[in-house]
Amino acid sequence: MPQSPVPVFEAADEISAETSVVVILQTAQTGFGPRAAALDAEMGGILSRACSEPTVLAESGACIDLIAPQAVSARRVIILALGKAEAVNALSLARAGGLLAAHLEGKCECAATLALDPIAGIDLPAAEILARVALGMRLRRYRFDMRNRRQGAGSDRTLRVQLIGASGADLALALARINAIADGVEYARTLVNLPPNHLHPDNFHDHLEPLREAGIDVEILDATQLKELGMNALLAVGAGSARPPRVAVLRYRGKGAPSQPLAFVGKGVCFDSGGLCIKRREQMFDMKADMGGAAAVVGLLIALARQGSPVHAVGVLGIAENMPSGTALKPRDIITTASGQTVEVFDTDAEGRLLLTDCLHYAATRFNPSVIVDLATLTYSVTRGLGSIFAGLFSTDDAIASQMIAAGETVGERFWRLPLDRAYDEGLQSPFADLRHHAKDMEDGDAPYAAAFLRHFTEDRPWVHLDIAGKELADADRPLGRQGATAFGVQMLEEWVQASRRFN
Repeated sequence: MPQSPVPVFEAADEISAETSVVVILQTAQTGFGPRAAALDAEMGGILSRACSEPTVLAESGACIDLIAPQAVSARRVIILALGKAEAVNALSLARAGGLLAAHLEGKCECAATLALDPIAGIDLPAAEILARVALGMRLRRYRFDMRNRRQGAGSDRTLRVQLIGASGADLALALARINAIADGVEYARTLVNLPPNHLHPDNFHDHLEPLREAGIDVEILDATQLKELGMNALLAVGAGSARPPRVAVLRYRGKGAPSQPLAFVGKGVCFDSGGLCIKRREQMFDMKADMGGAAAVVGLLIALARQGSPVHAVGVLGIAENMPSGTALKPRDIITTASGQTVEVFDTDAEGRLLLTDCLHYAATRFNPSVIVDLATLTYSVTRGLGSIFAGLFSTDDAIASQMIAAGETVGERFWRLPLDRAYDEGLQSPFADLRHHAKDMEDGDAPYAAAFLRHFTEDRPWVHLDIAGKELADADRPLGRQGATAFGVQMLEEWVQASRRFN
C-alpha cells in the first residue's frame, strides 16, 4: 500500500539530550509550564520574549519556530499555540497537531525527536492533550503517492516523537485509542485514493487483509451466492461491468461485547460511470471515490478492533461497478429485491440506493442488529442543500441522531439532520411495482426521497442513513489531511460507538 511510515509516539519523563526539536504547548494568556520555564531560563528568556505579544498565541496551531542557542542541546524550539485555554478541546488539539506536522515537513525527519509539554489551564487530562495532538500529527503526515521517484526520499522516514507530561499508563491507553483511530482513517483513505484499475470488485477482498490481521472475520459472497440470496438489485447495479459484484461481510466482537451487534452498511461502488444514464465528463473524474461509504466501514472496524473495543459490530459492504454495456441495468427495468419488494428503475445513475436495498435487508435479517447505520456517497442534492460544511443525516431514532451529531461536532465531521417523513413515500409510488426508485423530479430535493426509499428495506430496525456525498474527497490540503481522500465518517462513528458504550 502506498502510504508513509507511521510516526512513533512514546512516553518519556524528561527531554533527552538527543532531542533535536522541542515543542512547547502553550495557551494564550497563561504562564509557562515547569519544563518550558526551565528551557526559557536556559535560553536567556528568548521564549518569554517571543510570547510577550498577547495575540501571538491566540491562533490555535500557530508555530513560533526558534533556533536554540549553542548552549542548548536541542537545535530548535517550537512553541505551538493552542489559543485560549477555555476553548481548547479534542478537535482543536488535533488540528493544532496537524498544523505542527505540516510546519515540520522538510525540517524535522527521521532522527529528530519531539517533546510535547502540556500545561495547566486546559480542562482535559494531560494524556488526552498529548494523544489528540499526536492524532493530528499522524493524520496530517499521511500521504498517498504511487510515484516511483519518491523511493528513498527523506520525508518517507519514520518520525519519533517523545511525549512528556503524562503518566505512562494513562498515555499508553490514550495512544492505543488514537493510533487505532489513525490506522482506520489512514486505511480508509488509502482505499478511496486507490485508482479504479487497482481497486475493483474482482480484487476488493485482497485489500481487506488488514481487517483479518486485526482479528475481524471477513466473508465474501460472490455473484452466485448473491443470486441465491435474491440480491437482484445489487446484481443489476453491477450487470454492466465485466467484474461481477460481491458483498463483503465483516464481523468483529470484542471481549465482553453483547450478543446483538451494531450493523454498518457501506456503499462500495468502485467506479460509477452512471451506467446507461451516463454521467457528464466532469462528473466522472472523482467516481473512483463512490466507495467512500464502504471504505469508512472498513476504517471504523479497524479502529475498533485495534484498540480492543468491547463492542460487537458487523459490516456489510455492497461492492460493484456501475458501467454501460449491453448487459447493463436499463431505465424502466423492474427488479425483485432480496426483501421481495419490486422496484421500478428510472435513472441508472441512482444506483447506490438500489445496491443498499439488498445490503440493508441482509444486515437486518441475518444479524438482528440493535441499530443499522449506512454510509453512502448517495445524492448530489445533499451537497447542493448543505454545501461543504455538513453531511446529511436521516434517522428513525431521535436519541441516536442526536448522539451522532454530537459525536461529529467532537471530531470535526459535522452532520445536519434532514427530514425522514412518510409524506415522501407519495413520490415513490409506481403503477407497476411496489416502489419507484426515485421521485419523478430528481432535482427536487432527491436526498429525502432516497432516504424514504431506503427505509422500506430496514425491516423496522432503528436506522441511521448518512449521506456523505461531497465529503469523500478534499481538493486542497487541510489541517488534518492532504488533498485526496478524507475517510469522512470514521472518526464520528468511532466516537459515537465509544460514547454510547460509556453511557449505556
